[in-house]
Amino acid sequence: MSPFIAEIVGTALLILLGDGVVANVLLNKTKGQNSGWIVITMGWGLGVFVAVFAVASVSGAHINPAVTIGLAAAGKFAWVLVPGYIAAQMIGAFIGATLVWLHYKPHFAETEDAALKLAVFSTGPAIRNSFWNLVSEIIGTFVLVFGVLSIAAPDVGLGALDALPVGLLVLVIGLALGGTTGYAINPARDLGPRIAHAVLPITGKGDSDWAYSWIPILGPLLGGLLAALVFGMLA
Repeated sequence: MSPFIAEIVGTALLILLGDGVVANVLLNKTKGQNSGWIVITMGWGLGVFVAVFAVASVSGAHINPAVTIGLAAAGKFAWVLVPGYIAAQMIGAFIGATLVWLHYKPHFAETEDAALKLAVFSTGPAIRNSFWNLVSEIIGTFVLVFGVLSIAAPDVGLGALDALPVGLLVLVIGLALGGTTGYAINPARDLGPRIAHAVLPITGKGDSDWAYSWIPILGPLLGGLLAALVFGMLA
């Protein structure tokens, strides 16, 4: 398996499990309906663990453009490889979101609320304020990328044994910082599924809220770069 394919596989697993737990909580007539935010954050944390464990030995398991760019800015990843990694992450995110739709297709049909259907795929703010929503995404992603840079051993990088602490890191970000925007902290995690929501024939889906879509892209990228800068100053 090449690093490109590994990033596709890892990101697809991440979105299948992460968006999957959201679907299980939000959509009508699922076994997990209304089980709440704690279940969602646990699902995302464990989804990160599975994705990182699966492909870390091949690609380093970035599965996130903010991580890829943060590692490159910190001098731990070659800039020439960045576009290919981001392309793979976007492809994987779209595939993962499509698999969630297929898995829960009857439940999408049973759910009338278009906002809940969109929330399965992409993030949205609890209080819509562009500036503070952007700040939330910057802070959350700063914690993620700074944590990844701290966890990764300088001689071996982010190996498979580091999957658990990264998963726990994402879990605590969701629990502590995720209630404002739904903590995208990953441009591919939000944009790939949002594109899937836009193009898939989902009954009664409504619009894809493109007016908000720039925040979970720009915020994580800025947060990742800021984390690399601070990590470099402290190293």
